Amino acid sequence: MARLLLVEDDLTIRTPLVRALRDRGHAVAAASTAMDGLRDALDNRPDLVVLDLGLPDLDGRELLRMLRAVSRVPVIVATARDDETEIVRVLDAGADDYVVKPFTAAQLDARVRAVLRRGAPDAATDDPTLVVGGLRVDPRSRQVTLDGVPVELTPREFDLLHHLAARPGEVVTKRELLTEVWQIPYGGADKTVDVHLSWLRRKLGESAQQPRYLHTVRGVGVRLESPGSAG
Repeated sequence: MARLLLVEDDLTIRTPLVRALRDRGHAVAAASTAMDGLRDALDNRPDLVVLDLGLPDLDGRELLRMLRAVSRVPVIVATARDDETEIVRVLDAGADDYVVKPFTAAQLDARVRAVLRRGAPDAATDDPTLVVGGLRVDPRSRQVTLDGVPVELTPREFDLLHHLAARPGEVVTKRELLTEVWQIPYGGADKTVDVHLSWLRRKLGESAQQPRYLHTVRGVGVRLESPGSAG
């Protein structure tokens, strides 16, 4: 049973959604303002936060940034704002996933379970630690180190890096990343991949202009390889 926190100010949405998620086996707490949501997240440490952007006291993106400053709790943004620019902004701010209103409880539950699966270590896995240059990716502990220094990643960032590290030197297409890492069909969602690659590069101490491990192949995809192996 997952402990969820729903931050949603609209009572007509919040009440039936809490009921439906509880019916699906989750323990659900709810907050109607950003500050109440932040307080609940810090005090009770939920497994996942479902966050509406249109809150009365603070924009949901600001709450997301505040959460990310103190916690790695997975966050799914639930919003009526369906333009690509807004979606990129919330992903760039640290959201693990998003769902656009209107949506059903079943759709949200599926995304909740998918995000939690990505974040849960599999004790039974026999996957070895992947080593690419000074980069070590351990799928059992879901920990990453770079030149011996721990790298803090979100569950989605870890899955993306693990998928690339399992294919060192190979060009992996965005279509494959969306299908295998995001588990969604390809269709105009390139920005989702680009945003997360940008976050990964930042955490690995590089940029698209000065890559070390992550090399973009324009119009095709991305390749992860040890520094000095390019070309």
